[in-house]
Parts: sequence; structure tokens; C-alpha cells
Amino acid sequence: MLEKNVVLTGKTVLVTGCAGFIGSNLVKELLGRFSPVNIVGIDSVNDYYDVSLKEFRLRGLDAAAALHPESSWTFVRGNIADKACIDKLFAETHPSVVVNLAAQAGVRYSIDHPDAYIESNLIGFYNILEACRHNPVEHLVYASSSSVYGGNTKVPFSTDDKTDSPVSLYAATKKSNELLAHAYSKLYSIPSTGLRFFTVYGPAGRPDMAYFGFTEKLRRGEKIKIFNYGNCKRDFTFVDDIVEGITRVMTSAPELKNGADGLPVPPFRVYNIGNSSPENLLDFVSILEEELVRAGVLPADYDFDAHRELVPMQPGDVPVTYADTSALERDFDFRPSTSLRTGLRAFAEWYRSFYIG
Repeated sequence: MLEKNVVLTGKTVLVTGCAGFIGSNLVKELLGRFSPVNIVGIDSVNDYYDVSLKEFRLRGLDAAAALHPESSWTFVRGNIADKACIDKLFAETHPSVVVNLAAQAGVRYSIDHPDAYIESNLIGFYNILEACRHNPVEHLVYASSSSVYGGNTKVPFSTDDKTDSPVSLYAATKKSNELLAHAYSKLYSIPSTGLRFFTVYGPAGRPDMAYFGFTEKLRRGEKIKIFNYGNCKRDFTFVDDIVEGITRVMTSAPELKNGADGLPVPPFRVYNIGNSSPENLLDFVSILEEELVRAGVLPADYDFDAHRELVPMQPGDVPVTYADTSALERDFDFRPSTSLRTGLRAFAEWYRSFYIG
């Protein structure tokens, strides 16, 4: 295991994308685990998906902060692509640790809306790196993605594998984040860790994700499209496991060391965070349907077979994602393990509470 060399208690932590799915859950975890801690969150609260869901998450953060008066929670409504906004934020708050989760997500959306990805994932991340350069931080942790593995056929995906053949613009921007972070780590000694997330799901998740979209369509009596004729496998990772991984990584920053040639080695690392147990898409759909019935979202006599349509693979998609998390387990003694049924049950129960009451 790596030594914990970053103390979060009493420090200021900046979380970008704090109104997002992972960001909001991370802020709650930090408030509950570290006391006192000063958390600053920034989010543009854009309309990529239902803004009311983002506002719901933000209200949850206010409620969580109220339970921890010894700590502080500050929300800034702003865009990381706005350099003046980011520079001002860093100058005023002096964060010790930065967790960059703000990004334009989604593989399919990138095909028709490329500008959003260049703005947030490239310009926005560059602004974060520049701010860390001029306002030194103890650790920069940032979200990458399993999509960087592109069309790799070797499974499970290891961080030692080549990732130079992206099959979507989204993947290309995430790979670019890793390259930019490496360069800034080398040039300016910024300790940085990239985390390649694998198909994150759970309560209050993103509506553009398959499990959420399937639920919405089934409720409306529409057919759900199962891509690659059901011959897809995904390493579904429950959001609590993602947050646990981020939290552990935050406290162990890469150290600046000299290599065999006497020159500095960049303080840079990358890890996979996935469940290491890819699930067939048809099995996933069956479990989701069972849990939606159990939670009362759909009636027990719902004709699921009549609402399934097997279709070809979509552009930008890959048939299998499968994480090798041995490095994460070695360095942090952690391996995501929440079962798909447990995670989908939590989602179905939340969905009923939020949308049906």
C-alpha cells in the first residue's frame, strides 16, 4: 500500500462538477469522513440533462453540510472553461487538493455536439492545470474514462495497455486530459492522478446512461434498444465504489523522484476504477427489469419481451469494457465489489421515490 501523504482534515478541497452524479456523492463523502474540511464546489449546471436533477443533488449537499457545522461548503455556479472564473476561484480559496470531475460526458452526444467537448474537456481542463501551476496544490485528481481503451481487444484493460486509438471524440478528449496532466506534472511538478472510470451507475445518476434511459422508456411503454444485439459487456461500477476509490486516492499523491538518469520523474499516476466483473447487457436488462418491478416502478405483469429491440452497435461504442484493478488494489487495498443487483435495487428504489413518490 502507498503511504498517505496528503492530510485532508482542515484543508480546502475543490471539487469541479459538484452538481454532477459522481461529484455530488464525493462532496457528501468528504463532509462525512473528514472533519473539519473546507469544500468548494463549482458547476455550470448546464442543461445537457434535466437541471432539476442537478438542483436536487445541490440541495442534498446543503443538507449534508448542515449536519457538519464544523466544516464549510461553498458552491460556485461557474464554468471551468471560463479562465477568469477559475483563476479568481483559485486565488480566493487556495485549494490544497483539486478533484476535477467537470466534463461533457457521453459518447453518443459527442458525435453531434463536438464543441461542448472541446470547451469543457480540453479548454476547461487546461484552465484547471494552469491554475494548479500558478497556485501549487498538493494533489490534482481528475476523471478519465474507460473509453480511452478504444477498440482494444485484450481484456481485462490494464493501465499498461496502449490507449492511442480512441473511437469517439469523448474518448480522445479524456486521453488528452491524461497527456496534458503528464506534461504539467513533468514541467511544473504538479502531483496528479487520473482515474479511468468504468460505466458508473446508481441513484440520482445521469439520465443519459442506459439503465436510466431504459427505465424512462419502459415507463412510457416504449421499446428499449439493446445494442450489438445484446452481445455487449460492461463493467458496471456502483457510484459508492467510485467515490471510495477517489477518496482513497486523494490522500496519496505521487511523489517527485529522480529516475535512473538523475532527472526528475513526473509525479503522475493513472488507475482503473471498475468492478472487474463485466456483465452481459441482456443480463443487466433482466436484473433492471426485476428490480423495477420489485420497487413498484413497473407492474408485475409488464410484458418486457414486447418492449425489447435488438439493434446493431452504435458508432463510438465498444463491445466490451473490463477493468484490471490490480494496481488500485495493490496501492490502496481497495477493489470495487458492489453487485449489479444491489446497485440496481438502490437505483430502482431511488427512482420510485424521486419520480413517483
